[in-house]
Amino acid sequence: MTFYAVHAWEVWMEIRLLGYVVAIAEEGSISAAARRLHLTQPTLSRQLRELERDFGTRLFEREGRGLIPTEAGRALLRRARVILAEAEAAREDVRLAALGLSGRLTVAFGPSGINGPLGAALGRLRRELPNVDLRLEESFSDADMSEGVLDGRYDLSVHRLPGRDARLAAQVWWREPMTLFVPENHALASGTGPLPLTALGRIPLVLWPREASARSHDEVIALCDRAGVVPRIAAEGRTVPTLLALVAAGFGAAVLPDAMRSLRRVGVTARPLAGTSTALHLVWRADDPNPLVERARTALAALGRDARPATGGVSAAGRE
Repeated sequence: MTFYAVHAWEVWMEIRLLGYVVAIAEEGSISAAARRLHLTQPTLSRQLRELERDFGTRLFEREGRGLIPTEAGRALLRRARVILAEAEAAREDVRLAALGLSGRLTVAFGPSGINGPLGAALGRLRRELPNVDLRLEESFSDADMSEGVLDGRYDLSVHRLPGRDARLAAQVWWREPMTLFVPENHALASGTGPLPLTALGRIPLVLWPREASARSHDEVIALCDRAGVVPRIAAEGRTVPTLLALVAAGFGAAVLPDAMRSLRRVGVTARPLAGTSTALHLVWRADDPNPLVERARTALAALGRDARPATGGVSAAGRE
């Protein structure tokens, strides 16, 4: 064994001896304490003599047919009970950590995700893992979340467009339609059913700036290409509230995940776009050995399935 392993073993043996002292004091005799500890009486007597020799004083004295602690013994008992309680707590901490039931877990998410089922799922995760220090970090950049997982700032992230990196693993967590958010007084606001993609050619668009979120910007342009229309870009915004405010002001329409309708922006009407979908991905480091990450990832995946069936599976990031 290494030095540290030998030292740890010696410490644990000393802790066991303290447990022997507590048992003798509580039982009032060596024979009763030996039965409780599943030891032979001679073995326990020998351990007590060695401990008294190490301390250089008697720890127990006979009173009638039993043993009671000496003043030195009482001093040791006070410390022993504290040490034994701490040792048991340490053992429990180790057990929970090995099972992925304790520790710190940092989860990153985007605002579009938290406005859907993710908020409820994270709340359930916190209740299911009460010994875990769950830290939540909001980010407005898919690229930043992917990088944060890679550099260890985040243990998990839930976002739409994971980075294309072999060190990342990604799983579709939630799939929903893309929705066209239009000014409430626009002709496209009338009706309740899905709109065809060609509706993108009937109204100017407000988009994410490409330099701020290239993949989100390109996702909308790709939908226009599918519809065979040339997009008319009227304005740009860097946050969902800004985009919806521009829509309410009459600048044009925004293409966003359907979950954004939960924001209930005054002056805006939401119409799903037929034949479209976007996915939230659960992202983690492919080689992360932390059992807590594995347990949390599995729990979140199950919560996503409970919320609504999603398609897709584990893939290299960006291949979904």
